[in-house]
Amino acid sequence: MRVFKGEVTSLPPDKSISHRAALIGALSEGTTEITNFSAGFDNQSTLGVLKDAGISLRQELVEGEAGRIVRNVVIESKGFWSFLPPSAPLMCNNSGSTMRMFSGILAAQPFASELVGDASLMKRPMKRVAEPLRLMGADLGLSEGGTAPIRIRGTKELKPIRYRLPVPSAQVKSLVAFAALHADGESRIVEPLRSRDHTELMLGLETLDVDGERHIVIPGRKTIPAKPFYIPADPSAACFIVALGLLASGSEILIRDVCLNPTRAGFLDILSGAGGAIEIENRRVIGGEAIGDILVRGSGDLQPLLINDPELIACVIDEIPMLAVLSAFATGSFELHNAAELRTKESDRIDALAVNLQRLGFACEQYPDGFMVKGRLSMPSGSVVIESFDDHRIAMSFAIAARATGCEMDITDIGVVGVSFPNFFGLLATLEV
Repeated sequence: MRVFKGEVTSLPPDKSISHRAALIGALSEGTTEITNFSAGFDNQSTLGVLKDAGISLRQELVEGEAGRIVRNVVIESKGFWSFLPPSAPLMCNNSGSTMRMFSGILAAQPFASELVGDASLMKRPMKRVAEPLRLMGADLGLSEGGTAPIRIRGTKELKPIRYRLPVPSAQVKSLVAFAALHADGESRIVEPLRSRDHTELMLGLETLDVDGERHIVIPGRKTIPAKPFYIPADPSAACFIVALGLLASGSEILIRDVCLNPTRAGFLDILSGAGGAIEIENRRVIGGEAIGDILVRGSGDLQPLLINDPELIACVIDEIPMLAVLSAFATGSFELHNAAELRTKESDRIDALAVNLQRLGFACEQYPDGFMVKGRLSMPSGSVVIESFDDHRIAMSFAIAARATGCEMDITDIGVVGVSFPNFFGLLATLEV
């Protein structure tokens, strides 16, 4: 096993908060200044569609700590009706977040628009996007298979809605909230199982606990004054570095300024509960978001991970690939249930994980909503070809295992890591002792 030590100050800014800051800035009246905006491909796609829909914005590059280049974004907007009819389909590339959440804004615009993506995104399901927006009065068209392109004929006369989320989805919740801000009256989103809550925090929406369910109250036609946003480090990116530290016994890594929102940091509770040596330092709150530093030490004492609680899964859905690979390599075991959502991400992540772990000698069994790793049958000799399936989280999860264990892996289309973590390999090189 290799050893990794150091202090990380250059994690990518949080993807989820970056998306929302840009979209909310476009809906706000005045000048929105966003500090530490993500340079990842997905977040740049959100800026791209905003520009193509008539929003005035610019990126400013400044030097951060340790020579790191920080992207700040400035958005000038007059509010809800600042958007203009696009001259061509709006290209979301690989960003499902961009496509889904922006559809809620476009549903309220008095013109026709179309959202498209790359080959991977065009295969992902979009029926959950269409259902609530159609109930509000927007005209949405999908392919026969319920996928993109999303063709939208919006209206300024959206109706308020009381919408109960059929499955936990922060993206669907957000797109309904963005549409409801334009509606003629108060709307409510009912959330049986809580998902990440950045949109509610950033918009200052009222939330109520009603009979064990979470109600999010959205006032209609309310002016949103522009305000500044600070983007902390992405906890999903931090998960890869935490896994590196835990896999490599004797390692010690301090990760600075990470978003510790309770709906995003569940992976830390899972790993601590399984014996991972993890400490949180320097806790504070900035812009309503909990932030802190994560200290991880490799002790070699991790226990097998069993993840089956639906509410917890909603909070760690992006971290599951890394958790699965970490548990398999550290303990020879992993078990996951109630996570069918993983089959509709950038790849079928359940199948991608099982296929690649089997190539590395692990015994795996798949279910419709999860899979199990039941031990290692053999040790591979020579380099093993690992399929990324054009999925950044699959690629990075196996890259971490390769770095920490020395196992030789040839990961296909490794450049896909730039979707969310452009400096991934450069950062790993700085930590290896």
